[in-house]
Amino acid sequence: MKIKEVAATQPLTPEKARIKALQTQKDNLNRQLKAERDRQKISKAQKNLALAMHPTLAKPI
Repeated sequence: MKIKEVAATQPLTPEKARIKALQTQKDNLNRQLKAERDRQKISKAQKNLALAMHPTLAKPI
């Protein structure tokens, strides 16, 4: 196994730092959106399952 020297990285320019921050925000929001959609899907499926198992719990229209 060889140990390679880590090249010194230059600090990001303000423009590139802003782009990177916005990209990170976008990725985080996409993850949150997916998690919320999944949560709502699971909640709906649980309600349907409970209704299927106990049809007397259905509210009359």
